[in-house]
Amino acid sequence: MRALILVRYGEIGLKGMNRRYFEKKFIKNIIMAVKHIEDAYVIDRHGRAYVDYNTKDHDEVIDIVTKIFGVVSISIAYKIDNDFELMKTEGLAEVKRQMLLTGATTFKVETKRANKGFPIKSPDICQKVGGYILSNVEGLKVDVNNPQITLTLEIREKTYIYCERIPGPGGMPYGTAGKGMLLLSGGIDSPVAAYLIGKRGVELEAVHFHSYPFTSDRALEKVIDLGKKLTQYTRNLKIHSVNILEIQKAINENCPSEEMTLLSRRFMMKIAEQLAVEQKCGCLITGENIGQVASQTMEGLTVTNNAVNMVVLRPLIAYDKVDIIKIAKQIDTFEISILPFEDCCTVFLPDRVVTRPKVDKIINSENLVNGEELIAQAIEQKKTYIISKGELLE
Repeated sequence: MRALILVRYGEIGLKGMNRRYFEKKFIKNIIMAVKHIEDAYVIDRHGRAYVDYNTKDHDEVIDIVTKIFGVVSISIAYKIDNDFELMKTEGLAEVKRQMLLTGATTFKVETKRANKGFPIKSPDICQKVGGYILSNVEGLKVDVNNPQITLTLEIREKTYIYCERIPGPGGMPYGTAGKGMLLLSGGIDSPVAAYLIGKRGVELEAVHFHSYPFTSDRALEKVIDLGKKLTQYTRNLKIHSVNILEIQKAINENCPSEEMTLLSRRFMMKIAEQLAVEQKCGCLITGENIGQVASQTMEGLTVTNNAVNMVVLRPLIAYDKVDIIKIAKQIDTFEISILPFEDCCTVFLPDRVVTRPKVDKIINSENLVNGEELIAQAIEQKKTYIISKGELLE
């Protein structure tokens, strides 16, 4: 009897006539995620995915599969023939295994009889298998409301026996909702925004802005490290690194100081939009959160939006900082994000930031610098880094 991973999805099942498109993409993503593991292969069958693998790769396979967008949960299952006597004996063996691992003393049996051709109905299977286990294990009790062990028998073309459910990220299969250009800083918010929008199926590409030599190589390394963490979920990520120091110098010399943050932000958005068009992205993605900093007021966001024609997605717009930090810790980006390396937003930082800007006034200030030439120069000098499965390729 060989263990395999039973993979469950959720929202994909609600897609009606388009469901099979999402299922195929979901299966393809799993196949791509485990293809480097020897002897691992994926089975697509009747609303379920199964990953068969060599037990020596157990921990690695579980870690990979539970980071695939669309996976609601997985179980380590044992596949047997649809034989009732086997269900009893193997169910007993699995409960004993769980008792040794956890010290549990209560259990119940659940049955999912997807194969209606199997002659014994679900309630009878639960009763008889449960009774067999109870009579063969001393000190074990039934608890149908809050059991420490839930033994599940899933009867399909074969019977799958499992106890534990390990949660995945949920969401939709990565790459099913188009492609977006992420403005990736070295802070806490933008990696979390990337995770959340990737979870909705949006494929990611990123642009990072810096002000070298006013910002250091360590700041860029920090962003690359964040990208490596994100590829646990996205597999691959392309990051365009753009120096905006000359733009910031021009703003500092020609525009009101309190508008520096917003004007810099508008230029970042314009550059991101041009790169997005070049890379065939359908939207921009930011980690902005209303009211979190002085420039992220409703008026400030209106001024930022006015800089571009492309739709801007802000998955964190209504999140509390505490909730953002919780997700950052969950996806393992928090400790990198709080490293004390400066970013471009700290260069020429004014003492006072305008919080209720007017679009017309900001545009008038923007016209005081040669924006088109500065943007073209910044894009021409960009550097691009490709990360795949946690490794920097170039």
